[in-house]
Amino acid sequence: METYTTDDALTLIGFGKFQALVLAYAGMGWLTEAMEVMLLSFLGPVVREEWNVSPEDESLLSSVVFAGMLIGACAWGFISDRYGRKQARIRSAPLGLAGNWFVFSLVRRTVLLLSTLLTSGMGFLSALSPNYLCLLVLRFFVGIGVGSGHVFTSWFLEFVPAGNRGTWMVIFSFFWTIGTVLEASLAWAVLSALSWRWLLALTALPCFLLLPFFRITPESPRYLCAQNRMTDARLVLERIAIANQAALPLGVLTYHQETKTDYITHVSEDEHLIPVREKEHTVRNAIRSKSGAIAALRELLSHNLLRSTLLLWFVYYACSFAYYGIALLSSQLSDVNRSCKSGLIFEVHQNDGNLYKDTFITSLAGRIQDSRLNFVRSAC
Repeated sequence: METYTTDDALTLIGFGKFQALVLAYAGMGWLTEAMEVMLLSFLGPVVREEWNVSPEDESLLSSVVFAGMLIGACAWGFISDRYGRKQARIRSAPLGLAGNWFVFSLVRRTVLLLSTLLTSGMGFLSALSPNYLCLLVLRFFVGIGVGSGHVFTSWFLEFVPAGNRGTWMVIFSFFWTIGTVLEASLAWAVLSALSWRWLLALTALPCFLLLPFFRITPESPRYLCAQNRMTDARLVLERIAIANQAALPLGVLTYHQETKTDYITHVSEDEHLIPVREKEHTVRNAIRSKSGAIAALRELLSHNLLRSTLLLWFVYYACSFAYYGIALLSSQLSDVNRSCKSGLIFEVHQNDGNLYKDTFITSLAGRIQDSRLNFVRSAC
């Protein structure tokens, strides 16, 4: 009997209307993440001026966001792989007098929804912060929500034909570019006329725009296959085929296939990627299973993948270090009245529109250059 995998089906169906809608939804989430990160470039100086905090406390405002992103990146990735990009179950806290546990099965709720709610909710509440300590706590939770950005990426790519994923990843990165430029332009328009609280509230607004569309977001067919839910995976693939006016391959949908790795030997997909469960998923089986975060880390640090893993980690660290360092200093570097001297006190005046205009222009120029480099890199 003939069989086919999700990659075979997506390759035959091709990129069409369905993937375009998925790209729009995931890209909007990626755009909001970029806005929250770029916001740090403007938030620190204006908060320092209003509450007279020290330079160390000002830098702490950015540090807590990145600390939250570190926690969120690990937590959201584990949850999405364990419970799915789309389905999640949450147990509520026990009520004091009743002493009962209420279990809510959040049908059609995903990591994407939970992280979006956290980012938008905490971001909006940040605008109402009565003091600096409260702002720090709320921005920490915003960081946890922003840490889910890689879930948007992986969710989108699992709907894209395997041969075109590199190209579409470059296209997907344009949403980050749009988000940073949009935040710079928003700061230019808002901070010169209103307060930083308005900027925080308006930055959180795009996250809320994602919520009405959540009910129509599909689960990843690859994840469904990994959970041995072949019927559900086929239904999703059929939706994609109908939307793209294409047909599925003949045969039976399966998950396993023989693949060729970098080190020549032929192994099955579950041996060189993250091990998957064959049985129906339950919480108890998930705990006992060898698959998960620890197994994935061991696989990445195995003899065959150690060199590639360390090189990728270093490259990603170096790029992130340079990018965020420059991004967080963009508002200060754009100030024509500031010389490059250590120890010089930098004061921001919220009515200085030229500062935010210069930051917008430099951000736009930088993103155009990044986009050109991305296209060159994808063509190589």
